Amino acid sequence: MNRLSEQTAARLSVLLAAVLWSTNGMFVKSPLFDDWPHDRRGLLFAFWRAAFAVVVLLPLVRVPRFHWRLVPMALCFAAMNGTFLQSMVWTTAGNAIWLQNIAPLWICLIARLSGETLDRRDLPMLGSALAGIGLILFFELAGTDWSTSAPRGVMFGCLSGVGYAGVIYFLRKLRDFDSAWLIVVNLATTALCFSPAPIVTGYWPHGIQWVVLAAFGAVQLASPYYLFARGLKKISSQEGSCVALLEPVLVPVWVLLLYRERPAWWTAAGGGLILAGLLWRYWPRAAEIRSLSPATETDR
Repeated sequence: MNRLSEQTAARLSVLLAAVLWSTNGMFVKSPLFDDWPHDRRGLLFAFWRAAFAVVVLLPLVRVPRFHWRLVPMALCFAAMNGTFLQSMVWTTAGNAIWLQNIAPLWICLIARLSGETLDRRDLPMLGSALAGIGLILFFELAGTDWSTSAPRGVMFGCLSGVGYAGVIYFLRKLRDFDSAWLIVVNLATTALCFSPAPIVTGYWPHGIQWVVLAAFGAVQLASPYYLFARGLKKISSQEGSCVALLEPVLVPVWVLLLYRERPAWWTAAGGGLILAGLLWRYWPRAAEIRSLSPATETDR
């Protein structure tokens, strides 16, 4: 009974992490930042969100140590953040989040190119993800004016998925490192890479913007990372990944409720295909749950 209650608490931690992660559109789409330049707003968000998140997570670091893989991992993380946030500024929140979540497709391709054998469940996921991406890209890019920001937002969303895949790949390679240390390295590098943004643009937060940006870093980024890592100590990584898929489902919902930004039908349909493939791939089978102990999953 005690173990059951611990697993329930762990699932609730991951669930809360997914809900908090999903609030990114609420911050990025806020009219409070309409005075920031449209073409640079994502870069400004990337700097301030990472800077505030570092302040929150730094005290949690226990065992800092260096490895050369930290460098490409952190650069991928910075690229993922910059392209994703700018994508959300330029296009709909639904497009941005679903295109970022095609990362498992790139992971499978990287694994295949490096000689690894694909799991049989990867193939339906790849087919479903490709169909979803193709649907979104076809309707978003067909006949569009490339001088506008919308198609650039879609392409940046695809690039954020590539960056996300790089982060996942290197996190796997560095899985024996302190989780808090890895997160802080990623966030600090992101803040450093985008630190010139407020200087170059000349736009600095003022008034209530400071409070909102602090919440963006602490509530939307730092807190869910901590909750997610804590939850994975008691449940399998497959189950955690499945619960975390609530994030891309909720992102366009919050933006719709708050700002009346309605995703196009092809975004909803394409996102549904991507979600179906991810659920098929990561939904934990009963045999896998029985064979995985919490101790084993902590090290994954």
